[in-house]
Amino acid sequence: MQQVPAVLLLEDGTVFHGKSAGKVGTTAGEICFNTGMTGYQEIFTDPSYFGQLLVATNAHIGNYGTKDAETESKDIKIAGLICKNFTHQHSRKKADQSIQEYFEGEQLVGISDVDTRAIVKHIRSKGAMNAIISSEETDLSKLKKQLKKVPNMDGLELASVVSTKESYTLGEPNAKYKIAALDFGIKKNILRCFAGRDCYIKVFPAKTPFKELEAWGPDGYFLSNGPGDPAPMKYAVKTAKAILKKDKPLFGICLGHQILALAVDIPTYKMHHGHRGINHPVKNLVTGKCEITSQNHGFGVSPEAINANTDKVEVTHRNLNDDTIEGIRVIGKNAFSVQYHPEASPGPHDSRYLFDFFIEMMEKNK
Repeated sequence: MQQVPAVLLLEDGTVFHGKSAGKVGTTAGEICFNTGMTGYQEIFTDPSYFGQLLVATNAHIGNYGTKDAETESKDIKIAGLICKNFTHQHSRKKADQSIQEYFEGEQLVGISDVDTRAIVKHIRSKGAMNAIISSEETDLSKLKKQLKKVPNMDGLELASVVSTKESYTLGEPNAKYKIAALDFGIKKNILRCFAGRDCYIKVFPAKTPFKELEAWGPDGYFLSNGPGDPAPMKYAVKTAKAILKKDKPLFGICLGHQILALAVDIPTYKMHHGHRGINHPVKNLVTGKCEITSQNHGFGVSPEAINANTDKVEVTHRNLNDDTIEGIRVIGKNAFSVQYHPEASPGPHDSRYLFDFFIEMMEKNK
C-alpha cells in the first residue's frame, strides 16, 4: 500500500505533516492521546472514543494485526488515528487481517510518520482541542474552514448516538441474577464480566424510561460507559434518580459514574486533557489497597462539590496521579460507581472485585 502525504491541523493553528494511514480522506474531532502499549484494537472500538482523533503514544501500531474477536463494539468508534509507525505487515499468525485492511474496510482515515511525542506534549500543555486530518486536501486555509464547523465536545451529547437502537439480552435466561443495563456506549467485556458471574443482562437503549427497565424485573441496574459530555444527559439523570428512589442495587462505570453523581446533584466538569491509558494508579480508600487501572474519560466529577456534600456521597477511590475522584458511594443507598474500567486487564485483574461487590449487593437485596 503506497502512502500519500497527509496533514494534521490543530484548532490553535499547529500543523504536523506525515503520511496517510488507512483510507485516504479527511476526518475531524477532538484530539486526545492514549498511553497504552497494547490493546489498540480494543481502544479503536471503544464507544467512549466516538468523535475523537486518537494519538497513539506507542511507537508501533498494527504490528500484531487485528482480530475480529478483540473488539469492544461492532465497529471502529474513533474518528481518526494519529501514530508514529503504521505497520502494514503484522507478525501474529492468528490475526484476521492487517491494520491497513481493517481501516480500509471500516473507512477510517489516519495519519502516520508524525512526531507523536511533540503532539502529546502540546496537548498536555494547551489542553484538549479539535483537530482535522486530511490526506486528500493540503490547503490549510480550506482545512481551517472545515475545522471551524466541528462541534466542541463540551456540551455535546453523544451517548444516545452510539447506544443500541433495540434492546437485547446476553447470558443464560435462567441465571441467578438479572441486570438491566442502560447502554450509553457499553463495552462488550463489561457484559462478559456480568455473564461470567451468573447474570442475565438485558441491554436497553440510552433513553429508555425507568418504568420499562423496572417492568423487566431486574435485581440490579447498570449505567454504562460512553462518549461525550454527561451534563446534557438529563434523560439519564432522571432515570438514575428513579432507580435511587427505589433503592435497587445500582452500579456505574465511567460515564455511568458521572451520571450517578449528577443524580445526587454533584456536577461534572471538562478536564484539561483527560485520562486515557492502562497504567493509572488508583487507591481504594475503603481497603487502603491500590489498583493499576484502565481509563478513558475527558470529564470528571467535581471534588469541590463532593467536599461540600459529604452527607450525600462518600469518596471511595482517588487517582494517585492527580487526586481526582475515581469512585463514589451514595450514602444510604445501594448505589456506587467508579470512573475507571474494571472490566479491562491492566493489573491484570486488580479491579474485578467491583463486579463481585455488585453481585453481593444484589444478593443481599433479594
